[in-house]
Amino acid sequence: MALYQEMTKEQLSKLLVNLEAEYTSYKAKNLKLDMSRGKPGADQMDLSADLLCAVPTSAEARAADGTDCRNYGVLDGIPEAKALMAPLMDVGLDEVLVGGTSSLNLMFDCVARAMTHGVVGSLRPWCKEEGLKFLCPSPGYDRHFAVTQHFGFELISIPMTPQGPDMDLVEKLVASDEKIKGIWCVPKYSNPQGITYSDDTVRRLANLSPAAPDFRIFWDNAYSVHDLYPENPDILLPLLPELKKNGKENMAFLFCSTAKITFAGEGLAALGASKENLAQIKASMAFQLIGHDKLNQLRHVRFLKDMDGIRAQMARHAEIIRPKFELVLSTLKKELGGTGLGSWIEPKGGYFIALDVMEGCAKHVVALCKEAGVVMTGAGASSPYGVDPMDTTIRIAPTFPTLEELGQAANLLCLCVKIACVQKLLAA
Repeated sequence: MALYQEMTKEQLSKLLVNLEAEYTSYKAKNLKLDMSRGKPGADQMDLSADLLCAVPTSAEARAADGTDCRNYGVLDGIPEAKALMAPLMDVGLDEVLVGGTSSLNLMFDCVARAMTHGVVGSLRPWCKEEGLKFLCPSPGYDRHFAVTQHFGFELISIPMTPQGPDMDLVEKLVASDEKIKGIWCVPKYSNPQGITYSDDTVRRLANLSPAAPDFRIFWDNAYSVHDLYPENPDILLPLLPELKKNGKENMAFLFCSTAKITFAGEGLAALGASKENLAQIKASMAFQLIGHDKLNQLRHVRFLKDMDGIRAQMARHAEIIRPKFELVLSTLKKELGGTGLGSWIEPKGGYFIALDVMEGCAKHVVALCKEAGVVMTGAGASSPYGVDPMDTTIRIAPTFPTLEELGQAANLLCLCVKIACVQKLLAA
């Protein structure tokens, strides 16, 4: 396929007429498709139907240590729930706290707690300082960025590389500015590019020497077992053991959940951290609640059982969503490959595909898709403040639509990319 940038104005004009005619036919179909968020499909959630009756009677509502899971207590999670969740973050049983249903809630609370009471190693509340900053590897997860923006942090964009965040820049900034209090990380199958941090990147993060004694790595291992190809997964070097080697185990908070393993919004969320960090967190949590939903913890343990059970469950998920990813990627290759209009990474796991289109075209592409009945994530959402300075990145969420719907949406997306880019080339 020819590079569009090498076409003459006459060729581009003729091509645009054909593209716009095809677009008009799509609009006549009155499509109503949603690819805006990384939501599991109904068939994925059907995989966890037995979870609903995993604790069928009151007599079976006791944890292994005899705790009655119907009653108050057990602030940090029943022992078997800790054993289930700890391997998802590669932490020990004494380094994990099982919370409610949302890992994002745990992240928000960690920032809020630091704002009001500081962190281990520096109990000066963050709110007592002015000019706070947070590092945001970009493209990244919009909800992460929104949390720190909510608390008034200046968000500093860090370019992503195929190995993870640009560590030369991270090291330079963290070492020189005590106002930088943390960095957001989605280390395995990053949102939205699907990049897994290299061993070198993990080791360099674990060996940071921050100017701020209260600097924290927010390590959201959201996709730790979300492999599209379970027989050939990306391998992520565990962070906490690397931190321990450097005597810096207090420098990280780790997070995970079963939101895309069992039920979205009704799973289990967990926090991993050093024993010293957890002691401070639990002391504060004691004023916040008496205990999370232990019946939900018990249901998950009875249903998933252990890591072998989790891997088997995730293999079933992969069977459902792998064809969706492959359909989108094959469509991108067929329609945009060799055109010079877009580039993408083929992820081996996670929930997203990031499409980079010609500079200045992403918003136009998303708007064209919406006008024709396909809702995408807003262009710029994967950048701090929702502003992509190059206006290039589009996040594709393939999991929720059916294969038939996804085929229509992917073809329409490629058509809109062609229209937007041809219009830009003609304008130039």
